[in-house]
Amino acid sequence: RLSPRSSHIRHAWDPTKSVAQNLAEMGLADDPNKAIPVPKKKLLGMEVESDGWKQGKKIVRKPYVVNEMEYEASLPEKKSNTLSRDLIDYVRYMIQNHGENYKASTGYEKNYYQDTPKQIKRKINVYKNFYPEEYKDFIASLKQEKMDVQ
Repeated sequence: RLSPRSSHIRHAWDPTKSVAQNLAEMGLADDPNKAIPVPKKKLLGMEVESDGWKQGKKIVRKPYVVNEMEYEASLPEKKSNTLSRDLIDYVRYMIQNHGENYKASTGYEKNYYQDTPKQIKRKINVYKNFYPEEYKDFIASLKQEKMDVQ
């Protein structure tokens, strides 16, 4: 049983018709090899014709499916890049206790994965790039704590 992933196709699907008929009504191709005609190729000086499939006039009864899919494809992609909460907590802990001294943070108990100084530095830089505002606020709060202690 066919289960189209696109909601547009699912809503326009007619279960009484074949796959080819449904897709043709929507203006979609069921066989990409037939949808785009294969040009004549020259093979060792001889002309070889394509598979001979004739491009008939197609009637698209459900053009809204293609239009909706094109509109959906033209929308900008949402950025879903985030860091795990564990990594954020780890990086904040290392910055809070060791600052820029990456060598000192390698032998610490919180370093479960035995990261090298370069790996810790890279993780901190990734955190800086993903959350620049949060990083600035965190550093400012650390400076404020140091001022309060003194």
